[in-house]
Amino acid sequence: MFPRFLKAHTVDLLDQFPAVAVLGPRQVGKTTLAMEIAEDTGALYLDLEHPTDLAKLSDPADYLSRHLGKLVVLDEIQRVPELFPVLRSLIDQSKREGRRSGQFLLLGSASIDLLRQGSESLAGRLARVELAGLTVPEVGLAPLEQLWLRGGFPESFTAPDDARSVRWREAFIRSYLERDIPQLGPRIAAETLRRFWTMLAHEHGGLLNAAQLARSLAVSGKTLASYIDLFVDLFLLRRLEPWSANSGKRLVKSPRIYLRDSGLLHHLLGVTTMEDLLGYSRLGASWEGFVIENIIASLPAGARASFYRTAAGAEIDLVLELPGHRKPWALEIKRGRSPKLERGFYHARQDIDPERCLVVCATEESFSLGSGIEAVSLAETLQLLKG
Repeated sequence: MFPRFLKAHTVDLLDQFPAVAVLGPRQVGKTTLAMEIAEDTGALYLDLEHPTDLAKLSDPADYLSRHLGKLVVLDEIQRVPELFPVLRSLIDQSKREGRRSGQFLLLGSASIDLLRQGSESLAGRLARVELAGLTVPEVGLAPLEQLWLRGGFPESFTAPDDARSVRWREAFIRSYLERDIPQLGPRIAAETLRRFWTMLAHEHGGLLNAAQLARSLAVSGKTLASYIDLFVDLFLLRRLEPWSANSGKRLVKSPRIYLRDSGLLHHLLGVTTMEDLLGYSRLGASWEGFVIENIIASLPAGARASFYRTAAGAEIDLVLELPGHRKPWALEIKRGRSPKLERGFYHARQDIDPERCLVVCATEESFSLGSGIEAVSLAETLQLLKG
């Protein structure tokens, strides 16, 4: 059963918009969500990777017009981007006939063509939902370390043991390298992409040094940029941009990069058990990325996340600009239960002048660190953002 609030949110959007796109990486649960909605509504489901379903759309306008009046689910929509103008025509036809919402549920595991085509063809008609992996509110606090170690892909997280979770993640990576990425167009050797993915894992949490990565792969800067864009578009890599407000300081311009799923990160680094993870030299960077993904997945619509860092070393891990708040929130992320803040944090806090300043750490209950700084757990942070 899919988390009820995600299902309810998608259904609410279908009540408001004629088309809703649910985006996220493969095997994160998009089809499960869509099938539950389809079962409740009697929707038509078409898998655009299945030859039989694809053949039905040889004349898409004719076939889909026969099903006007019911919800149509189109899975892996980025495989057939030429459908978007047809969908626009059908949506406009339905609007003239008095039907304005809940016509198409589009599922996509790559945003490359989907967002481009959707923004051009379905402007004002399409709502988007990004489906991340499982998060702390969905699984609860008891399996927190398991979620961190194995990541948020449901089959990896729920595997009977760590060894089978590792095997699932290896199969997932191989599938992307050997099947999914080539089907999307780029003709890049699987070995090269695996090496690049592993390099990104080692740079997790750091500033993007494109020139260094390009040299290491022996490719041009333009080629390296296309690789980065590809992994971002496939929802495998997060490019966290620096805070852009004018603080009068000399700010860094490079984004930070994070592998979005902690389980894939650990697999590429050879971390297979919790004991391995706790002994890993970059434990803090792994935890930081895990926390950031959970926080961003919980942000309200219209929120913006970035980080703050000056050339002089003043730094805050996460700056959140929230709807309805005049000033941002500043969040520092620490793994320990008794966080120690560095001088650069206090300088950055002075620069930003946040409305609220939180240190997200492994505490079980919140406490004050003085000067208006609060130490809070990840779960409490997510609750504060929800509130």
